[in-house]
Amino acid sequence: MASEQFFDVGANPIQLKLDRMVFMSRVFNFSAGPAVLPEEVLKEAAEEMLDYRGCGMSVMEMSHRSKTYVEIIRTAETDLRDLMGIPDNYKVLFLQGGASQQFAAVPMNLMKNKVADYILTGAWTKKASKEAKMYGDVRIVATSEDENFSYVPDCSDLEISDDADYVYICENDTIYGNKFKTLPNTKGKDLVADVSSCFLSEPVDITRYAVMYGGVQKNVGPAGVVINIIREDLIRDDVWPGTPTMLKWKTQADDGSLYNTPPAYGIYICGKVFKWIKAQGGLEVMGKRNAEKAAVLYSFLDQSDMFNGTVRAEDRSMMNVPFVTGNAELDAKFIAEATAAGFAELKGHRSVGGMRASIYNAMPMEGVQKLVEFMDTFEKANRA
Repeated sequence: MASEQFFDVGANPIQLKLDRMVFMSRVFNFSAGPAVLPEEVLKEAAEEMLDYRGCGMSVMEMSHRSKTYVEIIRTAETDLRDLMGIPDNYKVLFLQGGASQQFAAVPMNLMKNKVADYILTGAWTKKASKEAKMYGDVRIVATSEDENFSYVPDCSDLEISDDADYVYICENDTIYGNKFKTLPNTKGKDLVADVSSCFLSEPVDITRYAVMYGGVQKNVGPAGVVINIIREDLIRDDVWPGTPTMLKWKTQADDGSLYNTPPAYGIYICGKVFKWIKAQGGLEVMGKRNAEKAAVLYSFLDQSDMFNGTVRAEDRSMMNVPFVTGNAELDAKFIAEATAAGFAELKGHRSVGGMRASIYNAMPMEGVQKLVEFMDTFEKANRA
């Protein structure tokens, strides 16, 4: 822990001493979300905490309708469009409520025929489909639940409903660690994708999606923001009857994500992350780095006699890597010793058990290499 005192208490008023701020030693944070952010971004935000670029206040304090903040959110959108190559006929919305709120917003805004096809590959598609059932007929056209979502089903020739308003996927399941490497054949129907845990991890062709959305707390920023990228023709007035004003995409699009007070500081951090990714070389570089990091961890798992991955090799995520020993006591021992050694948040989700290493954009290769070294040492020390 840092020993510096942030406040002087005495005869003089309390004064925040930023000049004495010391960043504590940082662990390798493998949390699935909220997750690791680029250290450069955190340091820059810290420098601007009390005074954003000479305006005399923090971004936390300023009006969302001020000229300064409007520039922040508009620059963030421009940088995101540049990174992803988002065409002009797509709207970019910075919203509240997280990805989970979009489980309801999607059917409310898109279910004209009140029919939608869902592909179940984990916890998030199950939750999304359950929510959508309140607004129409949800048909499950493929699922991998039979093997605890350890694979992505073949989606090359699905029985897509003729009257389906859209086909829905979670492209990367954070809990189970599976990833669509090939998008499903929707047979002309609009594709809606929750990309929360793979957002900005590699290049994508946004024109293959009708709607793409993601909570930013995995790869982009702090919890509290969801980014929704929507083809413009889908933003309309004729939504599901009773849709709350705040959940109508048109409400938000018409006011440029400023209909009400947005999660202003979170969007500000997202904007800094966009600039950081651009400075690193963009999504091509991110994709290459992420593939290399994942290869290091999966290569170790594939040769290990103790640790085993839980997802079929061809469907493995680059972002979320679940693994187990098959022994709950050994798993617990590993997690405890790894935590003590500076590898944080490795405990797996209860649905899978064991461990999970989330290796998002901001996780350096060094963190993955050191984790593998620790796993190797642990295995040698705990052989039966």
